[in-house]
Amino acid sequence: MISALHINKSFGTLQVLKDICFTASGAEVVSIVGASGAGKSTLLQILGSLSKPDSGRVEIDGVDIYSLSSAELARFRNRKIGFVFQFNNLLPEFTAQENVMIPALIAGRSRREAAEAASALLSELGLSERLSHKPSELSGGEQQRVAVARALVNNPAVLFADEPSGNLDSKTKGELHRLFFDLRDRHGVTIVIVTHDRDLAALSDRVLEMRDGQFL
Repeated sequence: MISALHINKSFGTLQVLKDICFTASGAEVVSIVGASGAGKSTLLQILGSLSKPDSGRVEIDGVDIYSLSSAELARFRNRKIGFVFQFNNLLPEFTAQENVMIPALIAGRSRREAAEAASALLSELGLSERLSHKPSELSGGEQQRVAVARALVNNPAVLFADEPSGNLDSKTKGELHRLFFDLRDRHGVTIVIVTHDRDLAALSDRVLEMRDGQFL
């Protein structure tokens, strides 16, 4: 599902990624761990099409993503890739349902179809009573579940999560961790998680550790 070959990335004179190769199979959960500054988030951004490597190749679902034009890449990202970040980035003026609908509307789905998809996902994630609530009216765990629903609304092939439980208490963190694996089982999505949380990483199908821009 994901294949990255010989990825290099520098910022000025600092080489952050050093000839990284990475693969993930369909419906596999892979965690990438390592100290701050190891290059984990930079790699995730490149795998997720948010940052271009200096050299190397990334394929998702058989598509060489960096051979696409900017417009083609934006469409591909919207349809094939979901993102969950440490800070959920929900739009405060919109309800939970409206936040989840946004990627579907961008993809060209009708408002009715987007609303139905958002409602179904939020209900699946235990938020059927929170559809009309704005982010300020939700707990941290509920906000992060809304962010997960938003990431999944277009049925992506791949979900990238960058420190998804970093701002949550231990109980809520455990619930979110279990949610990722339930989603893999129900939706068949490939999940790549960057985390400092060794408990979350231990649940994964595979754990890779980075140090100084390389896998150990």
